[in-house]
Amino acid sequence: MSSPPVRYEVDDGVAWVTLDRPEAANALSEAVRRGLWEATRRFNDDRSAAVLVLTGSGERAFCAGADLKEMSSSGLEIPPPDFLPHFGRNVDVEKPTIAAVNGVAYAGGFLLAQMCDLCLAAESARFAITEPKVGRGAPWAAPLPWLVPPRIALELLLTAEPITARRAYDVGLVNEVVAGVELRARAQEVARRIADNAPLSVRAGKRMVYAAARAVRTAVFDEAEEIWAPVYRSGDAQEGPRAFTEKRPPRWEGR
Repeated sequence: MSSPPVRYEVDDGVAWVTLDRPEAANALSEAVRRGLWEATRRFNDDRSAAVLVLTGSGERAFCAGADLKEMSSSGLEIPPPDFLPHFGRNVDVEKPTIAAVNGVAYAGGFLLAQMCDLCLAAESARFAITEPKVGRGAPWAAPLPWLVPPRIALELLLTAEPITARRAYDVGLVNEVVAGVELRARAQEVARRIADNAPLSVRAGKRMVYAAARAVRTAVFDEAEEIWAPVYRSGDAQEGPRAFTEKRPPRWEGR
């Protein structure tokens, strides 16, 4: 019997949610997305877990984003609102969350890292908004200028080139960079430090920070969906995943 693509385990009050599809760079297949929804709901209901840590198995990738082969075969245009759990957007998670990023966090993988409250990164971590390389959309990146300076956000969105863990730290996207072999232990240590604090104080602190940005974040998410809708519906949005599947350069038509 094959193991589930998303694992949930509690270690001393810390829920570890692990994308376990290393042979596919932990890409967001339908099974992985379903597993993430199950893990999120389980954490919300789990009284034994005070903090969630999200990570990926293997050393190569935290999550490389959408499964483009699956996307190509399905002809997906605009992802539905419940495509995957997006903390603070389509599912509320009151308790603190930490992304422990090992390897690449591209596209949807970047989304997962961005949506967590804190982000710890291995030295090998890389972050990129790769959607322009395959003609897809990134409305999920709407809050990025709230996390990093606008010109860094523009660089990520326009070049589609990755930035290193160290640069991500320098621009404020990452809280801490550690050696890969130390990532799990350090994430557990930070999570335990949070879990040792008064839970009502911790949750109120989290709510206050997001409340300060809520008006802007809510409006920008709605506008971002409108901005990216024509991109998702374009022929290029189908050409990108198709070209990836056929292992050839995409032929963009701009429509």
